[in-house]
Amino acid sequence: MNIKITFISLGCDKNLVDSEVMLGLLRDKGYTLTNDEENADVIVINTCGFIQDAKEESIETIIEMGQYKENGKCKALIVTGCLAQRYQDELIKELPEIDAILGVSNYDKVIEAVESVLNDKKYIAFEDNDRLPESYINRVISTAGYYAYLKIAEGCDNHCTYCIIPKIRGKIKSRTIESLVEEAKYLAQKGVKELILVAQDTTKYGIDIYSEKKLPALLKELCKIEGIEWIRLLYCYPEEITDELIQVMKEEDKVLNYLDMPIQHANNEVLKRMARKGTKEKISDAINKLRANIPDICLRTTLITGFPGETREQFEDMKEFVNQIKFDRLGVFTYSPEEDTPAALFEDQIDEDVKEARKDEIMVMQQNISKSINENLVGNVYSVMIEGYIPEDRVYCGRTYRDAPEVDGMIFVSCPYELISGDIIQVKVSTSNEYDLIGEVVNEYSE
Repeated sequence: MNIKITFISLGCDKNLVDSEVMLGLLRDKGYTLTNDEENADVIVINTCGFIQDAKEESIETIIEMGQYKENGKCKALIVTGCLAQRYQDELIKELPEIDAILGVSNYDKVIEAVESVLNDKKYIAFEDNDRLPESYINRVISTAGYYAYLKIAEGCDNHCTYCIIPKIRGKIKSRTIESLVEEAKYLAQKGVKELILVAQDTTKYGIDIYSEKKLPALLKELCKIEGIEWIRLLYCYPEEITDELIQVMKEEDKVLNYLDMPIQHANNEVLKRMARKGTKEKISDAINKLRANIPDICLRTTLITGFPGETREQFEDMKEFVNQIKFDRLGVFTYSPEEDTPAALFEDQIDEDVKEARKDEIMVMQQNISKSINENLVGNVYSVMIEGYIPEDRVYCGRTYRDAPEVDGMIFVSCPYELISGDIIQVKVSTSNEYDLIGEVVNEYSE
């Protein structure tokens, strides 16, 4: 079959996993996958609809790719993902260049969609967003190859007032431990060394199908898989971090001492308006317990500035908390009012310039915190996963356990012999800057 299909995946890593599943289905059906949009017969865009900027990027991409139907080989344009789920009717009406639309629970229908549009038939597939597509293990790994995301659950039950995800993706739907272990074994056979566990709320994994949180049990099973050397946890809510989870992180060498914990704010009044489950005190307690049990843990968080009604005093409360806690990694987003969310209708919306100014204040503070933390890492030896080579600087770049792909820093490594991406080597940190480290290899690398 010489039908060429190109894929564009927008948005988060969870969306990327859906794209990889669709790619695997198409590949195994005999379609040819290509990165060349100009010569593709079918273009599939997996969209994001989380915040306004993401929606605009998705729409611009659809319009741009639609030009290939007029001026290129493209015979069909298929749109999937969050924007498709949220704005199905509007997309059909306003963008006639779209030939097929798949909802978030229907990405497994991509072959039917392709076959339909190639026969000049429009295709629309929308089912209840609480449907969990059947697991398909043979996905195409589109990351570097030595790391991959493992989506352990879909949807969310938290209903934060600023977030549209529960309406788009539905309630939490966990996959079974057995299916996740099977997929992880497949990934290991393909050369994946680092598994990055993702979900909307990773710490609630299993609550829907096992009637209890099963992340610790899942981690124990994944640690048994030969070839998997690192397991990283993202999107762990502080109020859901249990003693059992902390114990597993302590006991299992493969589970990295790294935790992504999105707290969003640190003022209790703002947290209440956000409908967050925790309080500043509970967040602080969780962090203190983690650091007491795992002294070298690396903590990452995200914050929102300019939430409706956020006073200067409430913002200062968050700043003081950040300065006190000193997160190893921290990102800041300005509040984006999303239609169909309660917060979009709240009074006292904050001006954009105020949101941005507050974001900048925290990022300047965090830059100094990060610089100080990194200075204290000089002299330490870390296992480093090599990610590439920078010929002009004659150094390799890589990541320690403290660095998640795409969002955290890097370590730049001098080495007298050739390394291959995916190698894990021992590196001694020789110097640092605000976000990155520099070091030298200290012994022969391990395969």
